[in-house]
Amino acid sequence: MRLYVYQMHGHHCANIVTSPEGQGSAVLIRAGRIVDGLDLARERRGHVADHLLGRGPGNLTRALGITKTDLGTDVTRTDGVHLRPTHERSGEILAGPRVGVRLAADRPWRYWIGGDPSVSAYRRHPKAPR
Repeated sequence: MRLYVYQMHGHHCANIVTSPEGQGSAVLIRAGRIVDGLDLARERRGHVADHLLGRGPGNLTRALGITKTDLGTDVTRTDGVHLRPTHERSGEILAGPRVGVRLAADRPWRYWIGGDPSVSAYRRHPKAPR
């Protein structure tokens, strides 16, 4: 699994590419709870509450210091940007419509942990059909 980093609306976004090279399949990381390096994340994001440090794709990449130089990073390795094999969670995994997309706006392709304050808010694209 590799990190795909791109710029959008002036900030970086990160996807985890889950398929072999040449096949398009990835997961956009919209938000996350910062569990290590809180002081550095606070420095990068400024004065916001801890649960807001990684709320939203641009805020998350800023808090984690992810830039285009991280493009292609193997997130299964433990050095640099990586995924942890386990994570404590309290709450049910929920699914719902995607945020800010016009096409297929109602497909339940957005997943989050219910009640987690770091989850970014849902906003429907103004031009998405009803």
